[in-house]
Amino acid sequence: MTTDRVVSVAVADDQPLLCAALRALIGNTPGFTVVAEAADGAQAVAAARDQRPDVMLMDIRMPGTDGVEATRQITSDPGCAGVKILILTTFDLDELVYAALRAGASGFLLKDIPPEDLLAAIRVVAAGDALIAPSVTRRLIAEFARLRPPPAAIAAASVLEQITEREREVLALVARGLSNSEIAQALTISHATAKTYISRLLTKLGARDRAQLVMIAYETRLVTPA
Repeated sequence: MTTDRVVSVAVADDQPLLCAALRALIGNTPGFTVVAEAADGAQAVAAARDQRPDVMLMDIRMPGTDGVEATRQITSDPGCAGVKILILTTFDLDELVYAALRAGASGFLLKDIPPEDLLAAIRVVAAGDALIAPSVTRRLIAEFARLRPPPAAIAAASVLEQITEREREVLALVARGLSNSEIAQALTISHATAKTYISRLLTKLGARDRAQLVMIAYETRLVTPA
């Protein structure tokens, strides 16, 4: 993505003051535009379908339809395939955040994140690149995968049988937070080849993005929490 592209953003939060602050920060920053606001999950789903923003900032705890269910509805809608979801939360180790990541969110942000980091995070996710705060996101995924072994762990063999040994190596490195360039260096392959492996993994495993690949790696026990 070129740096002059305008990133469209939707904000979903039931706190009017925070919603207004996010709208002002994002909308007044060159290279960004706010195309919709929502006060609950149902409105967020409607906004995603109507406006199809590049990124939706989704509060995790909202009345009625919460952020998890809204994320699930958006990510399962083919018409919203290009919408990336970033979860907003107060607590990093939040079971609802874990559920939202499993539902297809691309990562999460703590609500006390510095403004400049928020803007950088939105642009990174809009570009389809790495996870937001990968060390924190991986810690969350690893912790819940350890405490509550999901059914996916039982079916690990059938899931991983779809990929080659080299693809397993790449998946494990993605789960540990390496970028495409770092994966290429670790495996002594070109950057283009590393990118191709990532694309193959996304297709074979039916994953939306790298966040989903991390989930799969931990839940199938390809990578185990430290």
